[in-house]
Amino acid sequence: MYVCSQFYSKKRRNMKKILRELSVSERKTFLLHTGYSVIDGIVLGVLALNEFVMIKGLLASNYQLSFLFQTAVLVLLFSVLFNELLKRIAKKKKMLRYVGFITRFPLLFLFFFPENVLEVNNSGFYQILFLLIFLIYYLAQPVVLPTINLFLKSKYSHSNFGKLFGYSTTAQKVFMLISTFLFGLLLDYDNYAFTYVYPILGILSFSSMVILSKIDFVADTQILIEKSIWHSIRDSNIRLFDILRQNKPFRDFELGFILYGFAWMATFAIITIFFEKNLHLNYSSIAFYKNSYNTFAIFLLPFFGKLIGKIDPRKFAMYTFSFMALHLFFMALTEYIPVHFEFLNIDVYYTLIISYIFYGLFTATMGLLWFIGSAYFCEDNEVADYQSIHLGLTGVRGILFPIVGVFLYEIIDYSGVFAISIFSLLLAVLLMFVSIQRNKVAKND
Repeated sequence: MYVCSQFYSKKRRNMKKILRELSVSERKTFLLHTGYSVIDGIVLGVLALNEFVMIKGLLASNYQLSFLFQTAVLVLLFSVLFNELLKRIAKKKKMLRYVGFITRFPLLFLFFFPENVLEVNNSGFYQILFLLIFLIYYLAQPVVLPTINLFLKSKYSHSNFGKLFGYSTTAQKVFMLISTFLFGLLLDYDNYAFTYVYPILGILSFSSMVILSKIDFVADTQILIEKSIWHSIRDSNIRLFDILRQNKPFRDFELGFILYGFAWMATFAIITIFFEKNLHLNYSSIAFYKNSYNTFAIFLLPFFGKLIGKIDPRKFAMYTFSFMALHLFFMALTEYIPVHFEFLNIDVYYTLIISYIFYGLFTATMGLLWFIGSAYFCEDNEVADYQSIHLGLTGVRGILFPIVGVFLYEIIDYSGVFAISIFSLLLAVLLMFVSIQRNKVAKND
């Protein structure tokens, strides 16, 4: 406790020193960005329990649960389209407010959801409406994320960008942990609290985007459109396929992500079902496990941040995929060794504690590998193209893998899905190893 206190005291002193040295413009941008991050953290913390709200409160089917996960990743299929649209929009601040209103307003409809869905309607209407609302919600992601980077890069100096972005992200993570914990307690008290919390969430999320739009952004150059949007998308796709064909190390890296992506996406809904139908965990217990690995990941990020800059990302990926495999192994073991104790209304399983220690390691490493791993394989001016491939392939995986996971679960149960997913991750580790060795041979030749 004393070490943590000293750590945060030092962080606080460093932040105050940095703020004093900032220009007026940078300080204003930092305060607005941090305000956005705090509210966004609250929103993300509440939505961390979203899949459990659907299976417990709305009594969703297994496939409906997989569709909920798909809504968050399928929108990445439109990354190239949204990227081209963003280039053509001059008034980006106004665009951000419009996108915020359109994608957050549907959350208000949850206020009219009944407290017992099956008593009112057993046709699946409310489950489908819930899925549609969150599909619209996640459509903002391919617009908001690149716009944030654009705004911040135009206002922060190069030397301060990483520091200021890091402080805002830390604030986001802290408030995410707090809101997950409090929302879990509230749901245990009132299983249908989401019917009034989510509409409030919609208002909060919209207000955060309005705050973000207050950043003084002015485009450096006048927008010049030489090609139609569809012509530009076609050229972008041709360029992306050429990269995959010609850059073998990067192609290996993405193939490894496909194998990992199967394991992660196939088990996402299965773990939710496992917690609900096999372990019968309450919301407080679920919030405890989610917060424990996120807290662990926050403390590990600085260490792994230094490490990823020193080694080949394929070697870094070998660690990441191994951590995920161990997480799933101990998760599966819980079915056979369900030894646990209760503490403050929380069911603490020994094997789940170990499982989520490895998931914390996985989260800390994947958070870095996901955002900057692809940049290792290209020149600075090619980063956007390589990241577009990375995001687009994630969307492609999202079309099929979550549903395949549920399909396999209904045939071979939890253990079978976990076993296949672990095997897929081990193949990904092997592929990264072979790719690195092949590169060494090629360089020697």
